[in-house]
Amino acid sequence: MNTRSMIFTLYGDYIRHYGNKIWIGSLIKLLREFGHNDQAVRAAISRMNKQGWVQSEKQGNKSYYSLTERGLKRMEEAAQRIFKLQTEKWDGQWRILMYTIPEEIRNVRDELRKELVWSGFGTLSNSCWISPNNLDKQVYDLIDKYDIKQYVDFFIARYDGPNEDQRIIGKSWDLQEINDRYAEFISEYSQKFIIDKNKIEKGEMTEAQCFVERTKLVHEYRKFLFVDPGLPEELLPDKWLGAHAASLFSNYYKVLAKPASQFFEEVYQEGNEMTNKDQSYNMFDHPLILD
Repeated sequence: MNTRSMIFTLYGDYIRHYGNKIWIGSLIKLLREFGHNDQAVRAAISRMNKQGWVQSEKQGNKSYYSLTERGLKRMEEAAQRIFKLQTEKWDGQWRILMYTIPEEIRNVRDELRKELVWSGFGTLSNSCWISPNNLDKQVYDLIDKYDIKQYVDFFIARYDGPNEDQRIIGKSWDLQEINDRYAEFISEYSQKFIIDKNKIEKGEMTEAQCFVERTKLVHEYRKFLFVDPGLPEELLPDKWLGAHAASLFSNYYKVLAKPASQFFEEVYQEGNEMTNKDQSYNMFDHPLILD
């Protein structure tokens, strides 16, 4: 598993709820549980710092890293989508973004494409991105972020035929491929869930092992953020496995959550003040999981 990607997972599922700051020594110790060495962790966090995801500060001879405003925003968006079990009700309208971004700023165009995929847009045709979800705020945030007002047009409209809305879905996303990936996730993690649940009930699984398995679970499940647009139920095909996968994730997460959090806290408090913990947040009783 990529070190940088694992650090994002730890910030999203743990660190941001404990004052959003962690000593590099604690981060290194946590990532050793997954086989990452000191040098790899330091290189990855340095790269994230240069990219604007985290910021560093010195306290005595210790280095601490916290998410920037940009990093916090991305983590919040991810959490809302990861822990949400039910899709939004569709308002019957499509959000359509079209752009003509000149070649001399193609790096902006490339970054915009990545952001649109992350947000859940699909490509109806070249430079025409579409979504049935209410992503108005995300679109205008991206326009401001990349300063591309003069190059884009944004529409909110209903599809008036001559075919069905589902045809638009078929042209913009490969739902069969996404469903196949959900099937693979369900096949693998259904078995792991049963095995680990029995082990925990019998006291045969350590807190450290629960921490590793919970982190791996979140790490794997969050990959769907990059492929599943989160379509409204009205537009999903029959036998869609997204809800089944979400339910499995929720149940497995809750079984692992408490012992995993206890291990994290033991490592975290070695170089950090536990008084920074967000007391209003209970990771193993996440409100979004219970929707």
